[in-house]
Amino acid sequence: MPVIDCDVEDARERLARAGADIEDGNTEHERWRATRGDAVAVAYDDRVVVQGARPEDIAAVLRDGGGRAHVYFDGACRGNPGPAAIGWVIVTGDGIVAEGSARIGRSTNNRAEYEALVRALEVADEHGFDEVDVRGDSELIVRQVRGEYDTNDPELRERRVRVRELLDRFDRWSLAHVPREVNERADELAQGALDE
Repeated sequence: MPVIDCDVEDARERLARAGADIEDGNTEHERWRATRGDAVAVAYDDRVVVQGARPEDIAAVLRDGGGRAHVYFDGACRGNPGPAAIGWVIVTGDGIVAEGSARIGRSTNNRAEYEALVRALEVADEHGFDEVDVRGDSELIVRQVRGEYDTNDPELRERRVRVRELLDRFDRWSLAHVPREVNERADELAQGALDE
C-alpha cells in the first residue's frame, strides 16, 4: 500500500485530469477519495494512501515526472490483413506503471506493431519519463525505426516518422528486438483484445 507524501490538492487536480472519479472523504480525517482503474486513493492532510488491486493505476499519475521506464509493445493480427489489436506495458523499478490494449480494426501485422509502439510511447510521454528503453518482438519494426532497414510502404513510413517524433521527446532512448517470451505481457494483452 503506497503512501505518497505530496500536496493533496495538486494530487487531486492530477487525478482529475487523468479521469479519476473523485468524491468527498468518508471520515472527518479524509479530505477526498479518488478511484481510477483498480485503485483507490485516500487523501489526508499531507499524504495520499493508495489501496486496491493495482495501486499503480493511481501511483503512476501522482509520481513526479522524470525517471526511466522499460516500454514493451506488441501488435497482433489474425490474417494479414485481418482483425488486429495492440498491447503495451510500461515498467519501472516499482513494477508495472501502466498497461493497455485495444482492437484497432482491420490491419496488417506490421501496422499493428507500429500502432502498439506509438501508443506505448504516447503513454510513457504522458507519464513524464525522461528515458525509455523500448522492447518489441518485431525485428522489422525495430530495425526500421533505428534506420537499419528502409521503409518502402508509405503507411509504415508515416508511422515510423511518428515514432521518431515521439522518441525525440525523451532525453535518452533505446530500442531493441527481444524474443517473444521477453515480450510476453504485451503479447497477452494484444491477443486478449483480439479474443474479446
